[in-house]
Parts: sequence; structure tokens; C-alpha cells
Amino acid sequence: MKKILFSVFLAALSAGTMLAQERPTAFVNARIIPIVGPAIEQGILLVRNGKIVAVGDARTVRLSSDVNIIDVRQKVIMPGLVDTHSHIGGGSGGDASSPIQPDVRLMVGLNVRSSSLQRAQSGGITTVNVMPGSGHLDSGQTLYIKLRDNAGKVDDLFIYDKEGKYMGGIKFANGTNPIRAGGGTFPGTRAKSAALVRDQFIKAQDYRDKIKKAGSDTTKLPARDLAMEALVEVLDKKRVVHFHTHRHDDIMTAIRLHKEFGFRMVLQHVSEAWKVADEIAKANVPASIIFIDSPGGKLETMDIDFRNGAALEKAGAVTGFHTDDGITDSRWFLRSGGLAVRAGMSREKALYALTMANAIMLDLQDRVGSLEAGKDADFIVLSGDPLSVYTNVLETWVEGKKVFDRSDPKDFLLQVGGNGATNDDVLHSDCFDGDLGGAN
Repeated sequence: MKKILFSVFLAALSAGTMLAQERPTAFVNARIIPIVGPAIEQGILLVRNGKIVAVGDARTVRLSSDVNIIDVRQKVIMPGLVDTHSHIGGGSGGDASSPIQPDVRLMVGLNVRSSSLQRAQSGGITTVNVMPGSGHLDSGQTLYIKLRDNAGKVDDLFIYDKEGKYMGGIKFANGTNPIRAGGGTFPGTRAKSAALVRDQFIKAQDYRDKIKKAGSDTTKLPARDLAMEALVEVLDKKRVVHFHTHRHDDIMTAIRLHKEFGFRMVLQHVSEAWKVADEIAKANVPASIIFIDSPGGKLETMDIDFRNGAALEKAGAVTGFHTDDGITDSRWFLRSGGLAVRAGMSREKALYALTMANAIMLDLQDRVGSLEAGKDADFIVLSGDPLSVYTNVLETWVEGKKVFDRSDPKDFLLQVGGNGATNDDVLHSDCFDGDLGGAN
């Protein structure tokens, strides 16, 4: 009898939990910046089951009696930030065996319990393109992730496409990073770098042609080649190339390769974009730029200019920002927008570059990047204007669940730094209900 009563109790508890999850939540009285339209004063953001139900004000959004109300007056709400280029999670890509390794998958080496993921949450970042390094012409496949809590394995962070496949791009690079003097398989010059990449794409075209000619006759199929399979996905526009490039001549090399082989591409870094902004726009290639606000670094970034964003906006190119964390700390990602506006970029495009433009670059524009009904409930609560140096990220929400809260002492430590702020085990264990693996 006791077992029966306990089972009934568990069933009731489970049903109550389900009902609680289905209960809509309304964030009211905030200044809402939806990105795709004008700001809404005294706005209402209504979410349910991890999705945005409605965005508006009291005249356009009607709330039922069962809605959970959260008053966020004198605060600002905007979409969760999207980072198109980051190295959080400590993942690595190709090794020293060859300069082009498209078969390497960064997902294999990503540490989901790294405190760097939570540090990104504290900066308001909710969606990330995690990349392997740039010491290769192609260092492997990138991974698009959501910064959810309770991730016991990397699969829990995956973003899946409509076919049920986890999403990601592929990392290419040119310039000084993949050039290695002394011979061997790595290139020693910029010209040889481009030649090696062209050679691999020609091999991939041949591999694809053999598969097509074989048809249903499996005896005529070429031997399976994981590297070629990844490059065929690139040629078939199923996988986006994220191209690390800095100097104006390297940018033009990437654009020429893009035109020759017809792959989709996002230009990453583009320190000298201001020199060839019209060419980037003419090629209809998105550019994700970085702000390096300290002197030094590699020689090819000597001519980096804060006016990059303004120049690309004027040319009409789709422009986003990224952290390249840890080049720019994820906690200060919003600052990129402020620096761009200070150098002449419009406020609207700077905010767009932190959110919607980056979503477009990751093929996620239907799910993230703006506050619209039907999209994922990824948003941040700010203490003030997003481009003000005095503003703090107060809360970060992913799919309707709070993953960062500045009022929590451990989250506060992650955001501001200090003793213990990078302790992966102790800090990240708080995100796992009932998991005491790192608490002892």
C-alpha cells in the first residue's frame, strides 16, 4: 500500500512539474530591443516551453490569469548574443601531420565542464560557433552550440538542423598562421598556401564525381575518405567555410577561392576589411570582425582599424562581431558594439552585428538573433543600455531557462573574476542537479 501511495505521489509530482513547465512566463515593464524592429518601452516578453510566444506592450500582448509575471522595470531585454568565432571549451583541431585536415571534428575534444562556457554565459552569449585553431590551412570541423546548463556530455549542447544532424561549419585559414618555414607538408608562402587549398578542392570535386558516376552500383564507389566527405559537404553548400584571414591580399585570396569553387563562406577577423570593403560586399560574403583594443600581436594585424564596422556597413556587407575568446574575453563581447559605434558604425547595425547578423552566418536566423514569436527564448536582461560601459549583464536565459544570474555569488565571481573564478570543477558542478562530482 505504501508503495502504491508513493507511486501516486511521484506521478502527481511529475504532473505538477510538467504543468509548471508549460506555464507561460511574462517579463514585463522592460525596455525591449527586439533587433528586427524599434525598441519597445514598457515592453512585454512572453515565453513558454523554451519559445517566445509574443513580444510587444500592454496594447498588443494580452496575458492570461495563469501567467507567471516577472517585473523587470528599469531594465533592458535584448536577444542572447551570438558569437561566430570562439575557442571556449578548450577544444583542439588538427595536429602537425598535415596542413589540411577536414576530417577532424572539434566536438571530440570539447570540455563541456569548462568554466569558460559559463564565463561566456555571464557575457550574455547564448549561441557559439566553437572553432579549432588557425595553425592549419584547414584545421577541422567547427561546432555550433547552445550554452545550456546541465550538459553532462557535448551532445547536450548540440544545435540540430531540420534533418536531425548536429550543426557546424569548417575552419580554413591563410596568412601567417599556417605558414611554417623549413619545408615539410606545410606551406612556406602565401602562394603555396592557396595552391594547396585549390588542390584539395579539386580532389574533392573528383571524389564527388566518382560517387555520382557510381550511382547505385556500390562496386564502383571510391574508397571512403572522411576528409573528402567533409570537403564535398563544403562544395555542396551544406557546410559553411569560416575563413580566418587578416590582410587585404589574404582576404582577396579567400574571395577568389570562394568564387572558383562556389562554397559558402564567412570571412573571420578581416583586420584590413576597410581596405577592401567594397570587394567584400560585391562578393556577397558576410564578414565577422574582431576588435583588438591592445597593441602588439601578429604583424598582419598592424593595420586593424576600429572603423572596420563602419566601412563594411557603408559598403553594404553583412557584418557581425566575434570574440575569438580568449583574444577578446567573452564577458566583454557587448563592448565590441560600443567600440564600433564610437568609430562610426550605426547603433542599429552594431546591435544587429552582435545578434542577427551572426545568426545568419550560422544558418540560425530562423531560431535565434532576434526577439520574435516562434524563436528560441534566448535573451539577456541588462542593467542599462547595451552599448554603455556602465551596463552589466544581470541574467542570461537559454531556451526559457536562466543560465546566469549576477545576484548569485558564484555567477558574480565568474563575471567579475577573482580567486577561484576559473575553477572548472567547483564552479561548473553547480549546474548539475544532484551531481557532486566536483564539489568534494
